[in-house]
Amino acid sequence: MLLEINNLTKTFKQHQAVKGISFHIEKGSCVALLGPNGAGKTTTLQMLAGLLTPTAGTIRFTQSNGKDYRHQIGFLPQHPSFFSWMTPKEYMQFAGNLSHIPKAKLKSRIEETLEFVSLTEVKNKRIGGFSGGMKQRLGLAQALLHDPELLILDEPVSALDPDGRRDVLKILTELKSRMTILFSTHVLHDAEQVCDTVIMLKEGQIKWDGSLKALRSEHTTSAIKIKTEEPLTGQLDGIPSIESIDYIDTHTATIYVNERAFRSKTILSKILNNQLTLSHYEKVQDSLEDAYMKVMNR
Repeated sequence: MLLEINNLTKTFKQHQAVKGISFHIEKGSCVALLGPNGAGKTTTLQMLAGLLTPTAGTIRFTQSNGKDYRHQIGFLPQHPSFFSWMTPKEYMQFAGNLSHIPKAKLKSRIEETLEFVSLTEVKNKRIGGFSGGMKQRLGLAQALLHDPELLILDEPVSALDPDGRRDVLKILTELKSRMTILFSTHVLHDAEQVCDTVIMLKEGQIKWDGSLKALRSEHTTSAIKIKTEEPLTGQLDGIPSIESIDYIDTHTATIYVNERAFRSKTILSKILNNQLTLSHYEKVQDSLEDAYMKVMNR
C-alpha cells in the first residue's frame, strides 16, 4: 500500500465539500477518482497533494516515514498555467530548480521527459503558441520531472479535443508500469481505458471503491428481449428465475432474470408449451454506464 486515507473531510464555511471519506491506493496501481462536477474530486486531490489542509482526517504516505511526502508526488492541476514567453526547455529548468533537482541530473531529465511527452521538436518555441493538448503534455512533463512515486492528475483530458485526449491517455497507459497514478475524471470511458480501480464520488461521499470488473459483475442485470406473434402478456408468469418483466407492447417484452438461476430453455419451453410463435429472441446486458448510474443513484 502506498497511500492510506482515513475519514478525510474538508469544509469551506458552511459547505462540506468532502465528507469523511476513507480509501487506500496500492503501489503500482492506476486509480480513477470518478464523479460528476461538484462531487469533491478536485478538493480531494488538492488535499492529497498538500495544497489544501484537511478539516479532519489523516493522509498517510507509506514511503515517507512520517516526513513531508510532497516531494514524492507529481501534480498536474486541471488548468495548468504557464509563462507564455517561456519555452518548454526554460519552463522545465524553472520547475527543476523549484524541485531542487541537482544540476548534473536536471539537464538529462529535461531531455528525457520532453522526449517522453513528444515535445522535443518544440522545446525551444514559445509556450504561448501551443495548443491545449501541447500545454497539457508540458504540464504532465513538469509533474514527471522529479520522477515521483505518485502521479496525481486533476481532469487531465477534460478540456482537450479528441486528438489531445488520445495523446494524454496513451501517455498515462505507458506510465502505468512505472509509477502509481491517481487521476480524476467525470468521463467513465476515460477511466475504463486506463485504470485498474475506480473510486466513485458523489456530493463528497464515496459511492463505490473497487475494480470496473467488480462493478460490472455486481451491478449489471441480464435480460432477454422477446417478441411473439401472439399476445405475450401474462404468458411467462410463474418462472422462478424471472425477476421482472417490462412489456413494451402486448407482443414484446424485456425479461429481467436472475443470472445465477437463469436457464434459457425454461423460457423457451414455456413459450412452446403455451403455443406461442417466437419471432425474436435476444439476450441483452446492462452497459458499464448503466452499472455506473445504478451505483451513483442508489
